[in-house]
Amino acid sequence: MPFTDTLESTAEELWDSIVDHPMVSGLGAGTLNESPFRYWVRQDYVYLVEYGRVFALGAAKAPDLRKLETFAELLESTVNTEMDLHRSYAAEFGISEEELEATDPSPTTRAYTDFLVRTAALGTFGDLVAALLPCMWGFNETAKRLDARGRPDHEGYAAWIDMYAGEEFTELTEWCLDLMDEVAAGADEATKARYRDIFVTSGRYEYRFWDAAWREEEWEVAV
Repeated sequence: MPFTDTLESTAEELWDSIVDHPMVSGLGAGTLNESPFRYWVRQDYVYLVEYGRVFALGAAKAPDLRKLETFAELLESTVNTEMDLHRSYAAEFGISEEELEATDPSPTTRAYTDFLVRTAALGTFGDLVAALLPCMWGFNETAKRLDARGRPDHEGYAAWIDMYAGEEFTELTEWCLDLMDEVAAGADEATKARYRDIFVTSGRYEYRFWDAAWREEEWEVAV
């Protein structure tokens, strides 16, 4: 059985929790107040910077040239394409490039990105893939479920669903699922258990990232 098949039941619980969260369900219905979504956009920009570092570490740790090339392409795409698109998307919500650049990471953003980068830097290539998987799988599954409920009238929210439910991102998700299966194929049970724990932690942070945006989370002690 492919390793990701063994993650299905756990993944379903994570995706169900995310889709049922009022932030996400409101986005899908088009009823979400724009304030928490603008917060999410700013924090996601901060996240993407660190996400790029994970791809760079993936290229450095890749066990063969093909994987190195793919991670290098993902790094280039994130830094030079996705972040430009993110800036344009943010502008539609009245968020300037200066505001994006000045965004301080929230407690959850700091914790999540620190977890990703630490896992990528100190762990194995398989650990890195396990940490990345919920980032791609979660967004893809969330967007596809929202899309199945019907396109929201809010064009900005509809664009988010279109992006992450679309063919290109779905192909990226399938690539990551296949890569996880490949690196886990020869792993012993202890290593697979570690991959599973990393996957769950990253998936939980995916939920908390949405929840932090919903609450517009701030540091409790201002300095």
